[in-house]
Amino acid sequence: MNEVRLVIFTRFPEPGQAKTRLIPALGPEGAAAVHRRLTERTLQAARQSGLRIEVHVTGARAAAFAEWLGDDLRLVAQTDGDLGARLQAAAAPTPVLFVGSDLPDLTAAHLVEAARQLDAGRTVIGPAEDGGYWALGLTGPADYLFSDMPWSTERVFALTVERLGRHGIEPVLLPTLADCDTPEDLSRWPDLRALPTGGEAASSGSGLRPRTE
Repeated sequence: MNEVRLVIFTRFPEPGQAKTRLIPALGPEGAAAVHRRLTERTLQAARQSGLRIEVHVTGARAAAFAEWLGDDLRLVAQTDGDLGARLQAAAAPTPVLFVGSDLPDLTAAHLVEAARQLDAGRTVIGPAEDGGYWALGLTGPADYLFSDMPWSTERVFALTVERLGRHGIEPVLLPTLADCDTPEDLSRWPDLRALPTGGEAASSGSGLRPRTE
């Protein structure tokens, strides 16, 4: 399991740049605070999983991310381009497990199970309720999954499974999870709005070191 790279994409919680679809409900500062909390939750689960973590970042210098998330993480600058280009650039070496950073219900158990399947040589994918996927685990090159994909639509999961099938791969399906992207989503996780600006890690002993500006 230690060979699996857990790759998480996130951006710096700069007001006006993070979780922009939440701005109409929460304002720029509130939306950025939700993004901060979700990323911190994801890193807490990742640390508990025992996997090798890579955080692919954008929006600030590495030092700012280290101050926010802790200096024990491998930080990698995201490449330019759409999500497909960024996934492809981060896909080698395998096995690799891509996981979103906006999943309130993600647990270490989800990650451990995905890594167990990857260790057994199986491709894995975690369906998201909105038609995308929250996790993708690969055991070898799969560039055909990343180009000409209608990202941010309800077709992503189905098209990904279809393309895998064309290459003779039947992925293991992980549990379906939901991400938090829109004001409507907030009603499912009211604690995301109620937490203090410093983030839940400040009081949970998770080892994260959120910025306090």
